[in-house]
Amino acid sequence: MPDNETRIIALEETVAHQGRVIEELSDQLAEQWKVVEQTRGKLDRLTERFLSMEEQGLEAPANTRPPHY
Repeated sequence: MPDNETRIIALEETVAHQGRVIEELSDQLAEQWKVVEQTRGKLDRLTERFLSMEEQGLEAPANTRPPHY
């Protein structure tokens, strides 16, 4: 049976490892949140652009025969 000092060292190592993992995950989460915010901004701009085009009533191009007919 391990003595108390060995158990404490093992627990300290586990806590240190978990601390590093939590920090890494936090950094990754922050980076992903930046990507989400950028994507949200792009989607908002595309939505505005689409709605603007829709308001302008842009009609589809006329269905004409290709020039090779």
